[in-house]
Amino acid sequence: MQTLNVALGERSYPIFIGRDLLAQGLMNPYIRGRQVMIVSNETIAPLYMDTLRTALDQAWKIDEVVLPDGEQFKNLDHLNSIFDALLEERHNRTTTLIALGGGVIGDMTGFAAAAYQRGVDFVQVPTTLLSQVDSSVGGKTGVNHPQGKNMIGAFHQPRAVVIDTDVLATLPERELAAGLAEVIKYGLIYDAAFLDWLEQHMDGLNGRDPELLAQAIHRSCEIKAQVVAEDEKEAGIRAWLNLGHTFGHAIEAHQGYGNWLHGEAVGAGIMMAADLSCRLGWISTDELARVERILRAAKLPVTAPMDMAADDFINLMSVDKKVLDGQLRLVLLRKLGEAVVTADFDSQLLMQTLTHGRSGS
Repeated sequence: MQTLNVALGERSYPIFIGRDLLAQGLMNPYIRGRQVMIVSNETIAPLYMDTLRTALDQAWKIDEVVLPDGEQFKNLDHLNSIFDALLEERHNRTTTLIALGGGVIGDMTGFAAAAYQRGVDFVQVPTTLLSQVDSSVGGKTGVNHPQGKNMIGAFHQPRAVVIDTDVLATLPERELAAGLAEVIKYGLIYDAAFLDWLEQHMDGLNGRDPELLAQAIHRSCEIKAQVVAEDEKEAGIRAWLNLGHTFGHAIEAHQGYGNWLHGEAVGAGIMMAADLSCRLGWISTDELARVERILRAAKLPVTAPMDMAADDFINLMSVDKKVLDGQLRLVLLRKLGEAVVTADFDSQLLMQTLTHGRSGS
C-alpha cells in the first residue's frame, strides 16, 4: 500500500492506494461519529457493498442508499434521495457519508455531505479509474444542470480517500479508457516525463496490468494532491486540471448526459485544446500528432460528434465556470507538460478548431 497526503492544514487527509484495501477498514479511523450512510449505485452495490459493510465497525449504525447508475441521474432530484435516507434514518451532524462508486456517486455524496445539516464528514471509496485519479481527490462536489455540467455544487474535502485497485478488474473497457483520459491529462499539463512513461506503457495499462495501473494512479494522485494543496479553490494553477473539459462538458451536455462518458468527452476535448494550441503556434504539428496518437492508443475518441456544430459549442461553452465577465477562458498547452489558462486567443482560430474537430470533418 502507498499513502499520499493532501496538505490542507487541519483539513489535510490521506489517499491510500493498493490492492484489497476495501476489506481492510482503512476508513474507520476517519469516522468520528457512530452513524454511517453508504451511498452507492445499482451496478457497484451488488459487487462491493457487503465487503465494505463488513469492514466497518459493527457497533456503528450503518445505513445505505443505492442510486441509479449513470451521469443522467447526477441531478438535484436524485440528490434528494440521499437527503431522504439521512432524514428517515435520523442521521445527525456527526454522521459520515461514504461514497462507494465512480465520479457521479463521489460528486453527489460529497455535495450531500457539504449541505446536510450545513456540513458533515464524508469518505471517498472510488471504484472507477477516472474517479480514482481525479474526482475523488480535491473536494469538488456537485450535480449537473440541463444547461451545464457541475454548475451546482460546493468545495468540501473528504476525510480520507481509499483507492482499491482490485476493483478495476470489473470495470468495463469504455470506463477504463475514460479514466485514462484524465491520466493522460496530467502528463500533458504538468509532467512531460510521465507522458513519456504513459506512451511506453499504454498497452499494459489497457491490459490492466496491476503494477502499471498502480503507478499511473499514484503519479496522477500525487500531481493532483500537489495542485490542490497549492490552489484549493481554483484561483490559479488548479484550473490546469480542466484541460479539455470546457470542450468536453459541452459535448456531454449536447449529447445528453451519459451518452458520452465524461472521459470520452474529455479525450475529444483534449484533442481540440491541443489543436487550438497548435494553431496559436504554441505546440508543433508533430506534437499535435503525438497527442492524437496517445489518445488513440488509450482507445479514446479524438473528434467531437458529427451532429455538433461550432455554434453548439459556443453556446454551451458560454456557461462554463471558467467564463469571467463574459469572457471565455480556455486551458491550453504552452508546451507538452505545461498548461495555461487564457482568454488571449483569436476567435477565428477557435472557430477553425471547432469546425475541424468534428467527426467526419
